[in-house]
Amino acid sequence: MLDFRFLFAYDAMAWEIPKNIWRTDMKINEALIAEFDQEIAKTKTTLGRVPNQPAFKPHAKSMSLGALAAHIAELAGFGESVVKTPALDFSSGTYKPLPFESAEQLVRVLEEGAARVRSALSQVPEAGWEEPWRLSFEGKPIFEGSRFLAYREMFLNHLVHHRAQLGVYLRLNDVAVPGTYGPSADEPF
Repeated sequence: MLDFRFLFAYDAMAWEIPKNIWRTDMKINEALIAEFDQEIAKTKTTLGRVPNQPAFKPHAKSMSLGALAAHIAELAGFGESVVKTPALDFSSGTYKPLPFESAEQLVRVLEEGAARVRSALSQVPEAGWEEPWRLSFEGKPIFEGSRFLAYREMFLNHLVHHRAQLGVYLRLNDVAVPGTYGPSADEPF
């Protein structure tokens, strides 16, 4: 049984530790929603700064700025799949990557997807986090584990990873990088 009580409700940008940080009655989805809201807010700020240079690549093997930013914006759809379904095989869908249009479009897509994920998170019963979840491609496993681990590793950590990559792209384009877990060179305390 998953039995851990979270420090996730703590916002690193806050000057005080919230009084409910050591709650022992907090449900898993309550803690995940608190963390999700913080990560989405940080991601929204970062996507809102994406310059209109979608073809930019820091390296020949890198994803373009437009493709990376669009991927981040639509990751919430993947998060919704993790929360609502028992498995996903990437080869069975008709997914078409979101074409980059503007920073405003990216923020809108992120907000729409985030609203669906947040709603889905609130519906998962405690035992639902222990249910098995599988990600595959043409039947070959990419991930197998609990829904909780899939949500954290395959969705939320994935989102944070790409947001950090996007921060490098912003820096290389002389765009102010937002502070996420504290100040940045562009946004000191």
